[in-house]
Amino acid sequence: MAELNSTAGLTAVDIRAALKEGMARLRAANVPSHTLAAELLLMHALGRDRTWLYTHPEARLEPAQAEDYFSFIARRADGEPVQYVTGKQEFWGLEFKVTPAVLIPRPETEHVIEVALARLGPRGFEIHLDTGAPREKLRVADVGTGSGCLAVALAYELPHADFFATDISAPALEIARENAVRHAVADRVNFMNANLLEPFLSAPQRFDLIVSNPPYIARAEAAELQREVRDHEPHAALFGGPSGVEIYALLIEQAGSLLHTGGLLVLELGYNSADHVRSILTLANGWKNVGFTNDLAGIPRVAAAERV
Repeated sequence: MAELNSTAGLTAVDIRAALKEGMARLRAANVPSHTLAAELLLMHALGRDRTWLYTHPEARLEPAQAEDYFSFIARRADGEPVQYVTGKQEFWGLEFKVTPAVLIPRPETEHVIEVALARLGPRGFEIHLDTGAPREKLRVADVGTGSGCLAVALAYELPHADFFATDISAPALEIARENAVRHAVADRVNFMNANLLEPFLSAPQRFDLIVSNPPYIARAEAAELQREVRDHEPHAALFGGPSGVEIYALLIEQAGSLLHTGGLLVLELGYNSADHVRSILTLANGWKNVGFTNDLAGIPRVAAAERV
């Protein structure tokens, strides 16, 4: 049972009542997936998992826990994403710190890693499978690293690779560095405050793999975005220009000058950007094995190409 107070909300509440009230407040605020959000926020407030919540429905919240929980509910009701409230998001089976300085990693971006690893093939293994000898080190660039999710997850999968991750946002790079430390790959990821691949153009350093989840939303589409995205996620990581595809031509041009022969470029695509990127890669000289991978919704999500 719970006791209501008009100014403080629920002052004496158990797990069952807290969840019910949290769900009701989020539902009234038209928050999508309000049940899941209420569960995640209560798990965060208590430091417990979902199983514990549902096996201890009569456990009482301490006053401080109840205060924290309903403050989290209020923030979510105001549109703040759950991930910013809890400060974390899972990506590629790893937990990443996230703040409003970085884009929240999406499941769709995991397709970039899947395609990169598949395209690398045997080069992705630390040793030569036929001889057992150590494989040559790879050099990988992550352009617009944000939270560092691509660079860190790939470094986790490719222990024989050195990484260079760029971003124009210094606050984002601080979060990315923390995530690299968290997952014990900081010694192999060099974070750089820079636009695209500009630091490497004056004294070209060749790469084996370049990946990027660039900003690709058209500014004209801002009003159509969910308020959670439009009002809370960093615009520099969202908007790619008036049409949303402007960044691809320059990124592909720079990557083409910096990849080894046989080097790979793997890019996340925005909605309706596949034809634009296909035309660049097929009309420009120096690319082969151009391919596109759909996400689970059947939308072209990743473009990949190999340098001739």
